[in-house]
Amino acid sequence: MLNCIAVDDEPLALNLLEDNISKVPNLHLVAKCADAFEATKVLQEHAIDLIFIDIQMPGLTGLQFIKSLAQKPMVILITAYKQYALDSYDLDVIDYLVKPVALDRFMKACNKATQLHQLKGQHKENQNTPTADHFFLNVDYSLLKIFYNDILWIEGLRDYVKVHLQSTVKPVVARMSLRSLEEQLPTSKFLRIHKSYLVGIDRISAIRKNSVFIQDAELPVGETYRDVIIKLTGKNISE
Repeated sequence: MLNCIAVDDEPLALNLLEDNISKVPNLHLVAKCADAFEATKVLQEHAIDLIFIDIQMPGLTGLQFIKSLAQKPMVILITAYKQYALDSYDLDVIDYLVKPVALDRFMKACNKATQLHQLKGQHKENQNTPTADHFFLNVDYSLLKIFYNDILWIEGLRDYVKVHLQSTVKPVVARMSLRSLEEQLPTSKFLRIHKSYLVGIDRISAIRKNSVFIQDAELPVGETYRDVIIKLTGKNISE
């Protein structure tokens, strides 16, 4: 599953892009953004794999936005202008789509992104094989070894994270963003259910539409993450 955002200052174009994304089974639209500044905020709060973005937008163009990113997700440009294609290649974008975009052409671009994401995942898995059951977290000037299976859930508090473990009463606190920590964790074991919460999938004991239960804790499910819960359970959870 690829977490993606759509960025376009034209409401009709943004709605059409949302509709096309909904037709691709392995895409999860996290947010729609009217400009690059909204997109920046989403990237700070979520782990995004793929950005669909227009070029000509007020304030900051799509190309300027891409250049500004220190850690760049995959990017597919969707624009009404052909003349920026050469400039886009210097930014290593996945594809360059010219409006109006036919659905089959859109699907082709998404397939390219999926294949690249899978290759990156395989490479990361191969790199992490010797330490596949744990990672090291920088805590109080030391590297603390944490086993994936020991993690109950993780809470993000601005520039800090609180890692709640089965083996300790008090959570482990580290100075880093939740997004940065999420990128270190295997997606097969952990799930983002809220902008402030990551949970161990195997630790979930019960699920409601707006809540996930882990032991005695009830954690909120953010509105934009409800379809992730549906895909996890295969059911549309009611209140």
